[in-house]
Amino acid sequence: MTSATELPGQPRTGPIGGPATPRATCVLAPNPSAMTLDGTNTWILAEPDSSLAVVVDPGPLDEGHLAKVVATAEAAGKRVALTLLTHGHPDHSAGAARFAELTGTRVRALDPALRLGGEGLGVGDVITMGGLELHVVATPGHTGDSLCFHLPADRAVLTGDTVLGRGTTVVAHPEGRLGDYLDSLRRLRSLAVDEGVTTVLPGHGPVLDDARGAVEYYLAHRAKRLAQVETAVENGHRTAAEVVAAVYADVDRALWPAAELSVRAQLDYLEGHGLI
Repeated sequence: MTSATELPGQPRTGPIGGPATPRATCVLAPNPSAMTLDGTNTWILAEPDSSLAVVVDPGPLDEGHLAKVVATAEAAGKRVALTLLTHGHPDHSAGAARFAELTGTRVRALDPALRLGGEGLGVGDVITMGGLELHVVATPGHTGDSLCFHLPADRAVLTGDTVLGRGTTVVAHPEGRLGDYLDSLRRLRSLAVDEGVTTVLPGHGPVLDDARGAVEYYLAHRAKRLAQVETAVENGHRTAAEVVAAVYADVDRALWPAAELSVRAQLDYLEGHGLI
């Protein structure tokens, strides 16, 4: 889920979908909305010379989309051998069980309720399939079960809803926790600085070619919003709705309900740190 008004980092121009890196191809789900941008990005990952593929976030329960993901992999000479989830929001995961039926794959996720086949995902796990290597990165905050996947060979990271190709992610109370989210952004910044990650393969929106710039934009944006919320409280705005009206006046009113949940998370953070 996102607020779609700003552009972090450097979005890649051109249509969303198709090959993004030598090992990653996007299939865009037909579920566009104010909260999902152009739709959910389903990622097919494979080594160029391998016949096996990994799919990340099959997306919504849409038979046409799921069939298109399978067909796209098969057209490239790949068989889907594993399904992974970045987190449990339905626009990423609702189609996973059906996709597992279509492909005969396991579904691995951090949340046990989303797994099929028994084996889950843990922080620091390294997933290998047909020569492909993915590193599991803990990035809670947007949700408690949010993960990213580092694809070292392409200097890329699949971020789900933690970093988007356009706009900024909603960290919605009570599921979202802002302190965790800020720690997760710093972890992603370390991947860019220390591991040379340059490319963001997001769960929504276009590919970003400046991973460090995108993450630093997010951190700056969060710091700015926190300062604005703190000022709004100091000026007498006590409820989350009052703070939204004061701080998010430049945001489409259709997004205000989501903004109110975000403000609740910000208020919890500020109260927890003794700032208000």
